[in-house]
Amino acid sequence: MDTVINIATAPAPADLGALVPTVDRAPHARPSAASGALAWVRTHKAWLVAGCVVIVAAIWFGMRLLAGTPVAIDSVRRGNLVETVVASGHVETPYRVEIASQITGTVTAIPVREGQSVTQGQLLIALDPHELDAAVVQAEGGVAQAQAHMRQLKELTLPSARDNRKAAQANLLIAQKSFDRASALVTKGFETRAFLDDAQKTLDVARALARTAESQVYTASPAGSDYVTGQTELAQAIANLATARSRREYANIRAPRDGTLISRSVERGTVADAGKVLMVLAPGGVTQLVLQIDERNIGKIALGQPALASADAYPAQRFDATVAYINPGIDIARASIQMKLDVAKPPAYLRQDMTVSVDIEVARRNDVLVAPIADVRDALAPQPWVMVVRGGRAVHQPVKLGLEGTSQTQIVSGVGAGEQLIPASSNIVAGARVRPTTS
Repeated sequence: MDTVINIATAPAPADLGALVPTVDRAPHARPSAASGALAWVRTHKAWLVAGCVVIVAAIWFGMRLLAGTPVAIDSVRRGNLVETVVASGHVETPYRVEIASQITGTVTAIPVREGQSVTQGQLLIALDPHELDAAVVQAEGGVAQAQAHMRQLKELTLPSARDNRKAAQANLLIAQKSFDRASALVTKGFETRAFLDDAQKTLDVARALARTAESQVYTASPAGSDYVTGQTELAQAIANLATARSRREYANIRAPRDGTLISRSVERGTVADAGKVLMVLAPGGVTQLVLQIDERNIGKIALGQPALASADAYPAQRFDATVAYINPGIDIARASIQMKLDVAKPPAYLRQDMTVSVDIEVARRNDVLVAPIADVRDALAPQPWVMVVRGGRAVHQPVKLGLEGTSQTQIVSGVGAGEQLIPASSNIVAGARVRPTTS
């Protein structure tokens, strides 16, 4: 028997929430909002800390980005600048002037003795002058020969050339007339063509002779090659004579200045070698400082330049000196030159052979723009530059440099007074925001 079951479809509730059983909780069973938040914080503590760190870091970096990187700066200012060359040396009181021969020769006379006072230019040693005298005579003969050649050009060659030119021009005129006459006769039939050819040859020869005569006049004239060659030979002969006479004077070794002869190492009949010290003279005069300076500074040094010096034993007591002598030779081993400075008023403590330090003033500029050398970049390159602060940013600015002092350099163009420069030692790059601080 079949059983039929009827299932009645219940209507859907208007609110799904009605399907959820309603539980009436007591007030003490409900968790408070604070307790829930605290539980959430405990659960997510690590994330909260990381988030705070990120936020703080973002704020800090943002402020730094807006404010710029703090950087020490120097200001361009106006001032006086002195360029100096620094050198060290020793004190030499002028009682040791070494006297040597410039040539090799046999000593024939020594008209002075040790301890004798001598004056500048006085003969100290005489060398055998025979070979030097012969060289002078030979050079004088060369001058006489060159002068005779010039007189010959002026008095004989040039007048003769002018006479030859006149004769050649006259012959040319005659030959031209003869050719014209022969041409007319041939045209009229009175002479043959051979007659005209002979006249033409005569004319050509006359023209060639005239040109040659003109050339001879030109070469013998002041603008011509013979005249110029003669003048050159004469000038060379005169120079040779001057050299020979100068070398002749090398046979007479004279006192370079007033003083006292304190030693000698030569006797009559001795062969004196060039450069070998023969006598030592103690001249009267001022105390000197003997220095060695780098050959790279030769172009900056000049006689008469002022200097400030101090003995290493008394570094705080400085005294004035003046450049008095610059050796023309260079010490190859040390790549330096020797120079001497006069000390007009030496301090009482100054002693022979004391070590001294000297600042030689080689140039001075007053009221110019100056900046620290440490702020200049690529100073030795064709285009030096500085990093200048403008509008809160570092700007690459080419500059033109002038005089360079010990720690400051002259700025000729590129920046103005008061502008702020970033030292070259900084790692700030162009375009970066910066916040200047005083260095």
